[in-house]
Amino acid sequence: MSKNTEVKSNRDRYTERLKAKYPDKEFADDEALFGQINDDYDSYDNELSGYREREKALSDLFASNPRSAAFLTDWLKGEDPIIGMVRKFGDDFKAALEDPEKQEALAAANKEFADRIAKEEQYEGEYQTNINETLTTLEAMQQEEGLSDEDIDNAMDFLMGIVRDGIMGKFTRESVIMALKAIKHDSDVEQADREGEVRGRNTKIEEKLRKGSKSDGTANLGSKNGGGKGAAREMPDLGAIDQNYGTQNIWERGGEKRRPNK
Repeated sequence: MSKNTEVKSNRDRYTERLKAKYPDKEFADDEALFGQINDDYDSYDNELSGYREREKALSDLFASNPRSAAFLTDWLKGEDPIIGMVRKFGDDFKAALEDPEKQEALAAANKEFADRIAKEEQYEGEYQTNINETLTTLEAMQQEEGLSDEDIDNAMDFLMGIVRDGIMGKFTRESVIMALKAIKHDSDVEQADREGEVRGRNTKIEEKLRKGSKSDGTANLGSKNGGGKGAAREMPDLGAIDQNYGTQNIWERGGEKRRPNK
């Protein structure tokens, strides 16, 4: 009996390849899919261009001096390069050593070699110092931020990818966006804090206004408009006021007559 096998389209197969190569990326639409394809083609073109330039340089070298091709071939087969050079270019070495006009050129070449070795050793020392500081920084970040080994590995892989792409002159859209977010992070946080403070002050003002509007229209006797300084202050009775103003009572001073109670 034949088994039913799922037949995948070329699009599905290529999308799976991209997801395997870029596990952290999503290709949910054609824009993302074809954008990545375009970036990959640019990278391939740059790499092929470099390969072609180096291949042409070697081809020109071999054409101009066949012994150089034989020397490199023997070197690739495991022959010691110094011995190979003596075997292939021994006469040239002897002639150069015996030629007084080339002594200065040989001395300059030897000095250049010594300077390059010293510079390489300096770079190697700086690299070791820097990588040790980097490892110390990563260990401190793991403890302070609670990061796992996988988190650190992913971050370093991302940074190394940017470094490799930078050497090739390639900077993807995702890398540029990530850099912009990192540069603007502090200013965005500061702006968000300011907006939060303004919203907080506005909320307090609105709350005070709402509380102040909840009134029955009667003046609070303990307030400023009520003539008192506190809620516990007692108002004097009318009899006490009459005694302070002589024989006229409050009704007579106001030109009114007291209405008898019925």
